[in-house]
Amino acid sequence: SCSRTLEINHLAMRGLDGTPTELWELRELQKLNLSMNCLCSLPPALGTLDNLVILNLWGNNLSSLPPEIGLLKKLRVLFACRNRLSEVPEELGSCACLEVLSLANNQITGLPGSLATMHNLTKLNLSYNRIVHIPTCVYSMKGLVFLHLACNRLETIADQIQDLVNLKILIVEGNSIHTLPKTLCFLESLELLNVDFNELQNVPMEMYLLNRLGRLACHPMDKGLHIVHNPLLKPIKEVLQGGLSALYNYLKPS
Repeated sequence: SCSRTLEINHLAMRGLDGTPTELWELRELQKLNLSMNCLCSLPPALGTLDNLVILNLWGNNLSSLPPEIGLLKKLRVLFACRNRLSEVPEELGSCACLEVLSLANNQITGLPGSLATMHNLTKLNLSYNRIVHIPTCVYSMKGLVFLHLACNRLETIADQIQDLVNLKILIVEGNSIHTLPKTLCFLESLELLNVDFNELQNVPMEMYLLNRLGRLACHPMDKGLHIVHNPLLKPIKEVLQGGLSALYNYLKPS
């Protein structure tokens, strides 16, 4: 029934602490928005909605996602930010069509290796979690264009970062990163690199290869290099006062 589907499409911000049973009968449903409710869990029946393309769980109290989420073979977008997730089920790796995955503002420390097969993923947001090492599976997500890891507990970035050849935006601000690997400088598509608020004392000599960064950036989503609030040492610190081109001229082998 058309009116029933219409009601189902307006389940956001309803103060729900459970899901209506009829919901799981709507096999044809393509979009489901359950954001801004009080849900602590989702039933296994979620897996019956196998035509879902977009699932929005933003702003609930979910401590886990049901393994049946892996049955949503057509899922392209999953928003599960602002919940209480400490981990992600490995079955999520079966959602091979996933293009956008946001797990921001949770308590996640890692991701299951099964997510390495997500070659269609273009945007991954893991900001505001408890991640110490970039999960190994992320380096296999060759389609990534946008990777957001701000405000975690990162200390390093692995050399495999160079495998993300399509990456245009990398945000790692607000971590404890003390060095950038030179392989990062081989990501020729990078247009925005945000390393603000880290522990960087230096930058790799090869950094001048990132010619699409173009300039030092100020505003959060501006393209360019964001590198304020780092304990940069001389002479890099002084050179940067002349902007990005001054830095690149300094780094380039003469």
